[in-house]
Amino acid sequence: MEKKKYYLTTAIAYTSGKPHIGNTYEIVLADSIARYKRLEGYDVKFQTGTDEHGQKIELKAAEASVTPKQFVDDVSTEIKRIWDLMNTSYDKFIRTTDDYHEKQVQKIFKKLYEQGDIYKGHYEGMYCTPCESFFTPSQLVDGKCPDCGRECQAAQEEAYFLKLSKYTDRLIEHINTHPEFIQPESRKNEMMNNFILAGLQDLCVSRTSFKWGVPVDFDDKHVVYVWIDALSNYITGLGYDVDGNHDNLYNEYWPADLHLIGKDILRFHTIYWPIMLMALDVPLPKQIFGHPWLLQGDGKMSKSKGNVIYADDLVDVFGVDAVRFFVLHEMPFESDGIITWDLVVERVNSELANTLGNLVNRTISMSNKYFGGVVNNKGVSEEVDNDLKKVVLDTPVKVAQKMEKLRVADAITEIFTLFKRCNKYIDETMPWALAKEEDKAERLETVLYNLIESITIGASLLEAFLPETSEKILKQLNTVKRNLDDMTEFGKYPSGNKVTDAPEILFARLDAKEVLAKAEEIKKAQAGPKYPEVEPKAEITIEDFDKIQLQVGEVIACEKVKKAKKLLVSQIRIGNEVRQIVSGIALHYEPEQMVGKKVAVVTNLKPCKLCGIESQGMILAASDDENNLSVLTLDKDMISGSEIC
Repeated sequence: MEKKKYYLTTAIAYTSGKPHIGNTYEIVLADSIARYKRLEGYDVKFQTGTDEHGQKIELKAAEASVTPKQFVDDVSTEIKRIWDLMNTSYDKFIRTTDDYHEKQVQKIFKKLYEQGDIYKGHYEGMYCTPCESFFTPSQLVDGKCPDCGRECQAAQEEAYFLKLSKYTDRLIEHINTHPEFIQPESRKNEMMNNFILAGLQDLCVSRTSFKWGVPVDFDDKHVVYVWIDALSNYITGLGYDVDGNHDNLYNEYWPADLHLIGKDILRFHTIYWPIMLMALDVPLPKQIFGHPWLLQGDGKMSKSKGNVIYADDLVDVFGVDAVRFFVLHEMPFESDGIITWDLVVERVNSELANTLGNLVNRTISMSNKYFGGVVNNKGVSEEVDNDLKKVVLDTPVKVAQKMEKLRVADAITEIFTLFKRCNKYIDETMPWALAKEEDKAERLETVLYNLIESITIGASLLEAFLPETSEKILKQLNTVKRNLDDMTEFGKYPSGNKVTDAPEILFARLDAKEVLAKAEEIKKAQAGPKYPEVEPKAEITIEDFDKIQLQVGEVIACEKVKKAKKLLVSQIRIGNEVRQIVSGIALHYEPEQMVGKKVAVVTNLKPCKLCGIESQGMILAASDDENNLSVLTLDKDMISGSEIC
């Protein structure tokens, strides 16, 4: 019997920089869905990739002094590295700079133009470069981009437009007759009430103000605007062809079963994309799910805030599956989730180390201690066994119900309810007490068998979410992953099988102080230099500045000032004269370090006395927030007395 097809995509990651853990959450979420669908017996096609065109890329490449192609090559490689690090099982990684994709984007654009769904006009409005989106002044929030909150610039240029208004009624009808199309329900209501029912304006789909994009092949002043380019990846990645010469993959897997995207790009996927497909006479995807954001404790992650957490840093500290567990289990279905270093520590210790790791370790250890690792089902049952078996056999059903609604966090909770019930079963049956009574040996064997069987089912379900951990558990139990069809009855673990004689600790308990210390080191390394905040002084004119006389001085002698820990007194040659200058630099320089230096001196400063010693000028120095100080010296050997201007 041929397997049912299931086509799942993520949004393609924008190649403006390294993805943080909030970006990475989406690919891990998609991977858990893809893995579970495979467990259910589906033939899954899982696609992800990178979005590589646009003005923002062009600007960032110029800042880095590389070509846009080199820039996106480097960033795309880094994104793919992170996706692979997180053990995601995608089948296709598409790049919008792939030749076949660009060719089809040009053909899509041309077809829509030739059939009258795209027309040429002029655009005037407010443009957000980071989001690559135009807005009318009324759409701005406090004068800023409604999506990212950044400043927008007024823009006017010739452009091509997609006729959204032509397809509005058809889109409304589709959404109303397909309640599963936009999920969760709150996202559908937001799109309908805030955008669609309010009336759709035609969409700008080309740009002339930059060149890094797919050229409009019949009008080379224009490049195809990001959304037609990026959104088309979902069909071009399957081998869609405008002329109808589709690859078999397209015929087999389209329409997509699920587009998994962030809530911030829901408008583009639930309005622009369906209308594009309607205009192309292509079936619409079955479901678009807008997941919430994973936020840092102090809000949305951004480099400008200095609060970015990266997946590879978390993996270095916690391991891949611990990070996967946190982002999947801690994200609510509709509202935003929070990630902090101390929260991850708490969840690793409580759920992974205590609930799961301890259960597996002590069950295997008891099997080895009492029966040399051999697990036998002697069938000596008691009433307490029935509740355990019911919980275990109910779990696959409950997980399936949760996953059908994409409630991944709830599905994981059900699996850990199974593991917690196993721990309770140990407390109820007290194997250590049974081991002291010779006539209870077969009962003890049955108890340990029940635990091994229960853990086998739980670990098999866990594979979709924590694949490495699932594999480790099953290997220690000397068994293989159970299919869903084999989870409908209790007792399929082979009686007489032998577990490992050296159980591996799955998750060690973490010391919160040690982890937070590592986190601070990571933050400092990411932050780079900390620039001091200097209180601005009143502006001066060039005439004001011209009143200050700066000259090169050579320090010919220097000594400490008695009874003043911070002061040095220097004899400084400035041209034909020698000045005596007192400076508060003794905590940073020894007198002998100063002798011979060529320094910058203010020579027309009114003399004053410091600790009773006359000072006839000032040596210039710089200081920062780290209590560092450096006198200003010259990088060339200038003659003392030379004017600094």
